Amino acid sequence: MRQVTRLMIREYKIKELGYDFMGYALQKGDIYTFHHLMVPNRNGGPYEKWNGSILCGKTSHPYLHVIEEKDYDMFCSITSEMIDMNMRGCLSEYNLRKIDDVLCQFEREHCSDRTLTGKILIREPYTQRLFRR
Repeated sequence: MRQVTRLMIREYKIKELGYDFMGYALQKGDIYTFHHLMVPNRNGGPYEKWNGSILCGKTSHPYLHVIEEKDYDMFCSITSEMIDMNMRGCLSEYNLRKIDDVLCQFEREHCSDRTLTGKILIREPYTQRLFRR
């Protein structure tokens, strides 16, 4: 785990709160991961606090990338809320509920979508988050 990831977990009290920047709890066998917010990793984005959020490696992080691929506007809405929390220096219930609203809308619109291999796009663990309407 990178030093900036450890630092952000500590500064944002991720373990104490029990959820990440998208409102997901870490599941057994999972790890926290660094997600690039403004400058993507594929574009050489730095592993710096200003450019990152902490997400769960098996749920919120891959789910966010599914959303990025399927509905870029929703991805940008979620990213905007995470940037806001990053700038404030704390996780906010207000932002987390706004993220949940976007996730619920995505789930309504894409509930029957499948991957190219025929698997359901929105896996069960993706819908299990702490901040739900």
